[in-house]
Amino acid sequence: QVQLVESGGGLVQAGGSLRLSCAASGRTFRSYAMGWFRQAPGKERESVAAISWSGGNTQYTDSAKGRFTISRDNAKKTVYLQMNSLKPEDTAVYYCAAGGIVTLLLRDYDYWGQGTQVTVSS
Repeated sequence: QVQLVESGGGLVQAGGSLRLSCAASGRTFRSYAMGWFRQAPGKERESVAAISWSGGNTQYTDSAKGRFTISRDNAKKTVYLQMNSLKPEDTAVYYCAAGGIVTLLLRDYDYWGQGTQVTVSS
């Protein structure tokens, strides 16, 4: 089992950057694919990016491509989401999740964190 805790959210102006972190506990972290997801007020949770257990395979939604970078450090049991050129529409609660395969599908993830708020002002 894996417990996940996100951090790094906050308030930033449009065009700015944030780096989110997701710290995991549990001995099997390195065997899980990890994903970042977000949920804006009144909207469904949506995928952002995913990374394989080795870090060698990454996937991004169209809205994240070119602006966001997902990475992981298995020794630190942490996955990151570097977000650049932020837009007001990126405002949401961001969640990390752990699953068995690298995918952008929410249903394939078994463990979820509590989320961290990202607010981008115009």
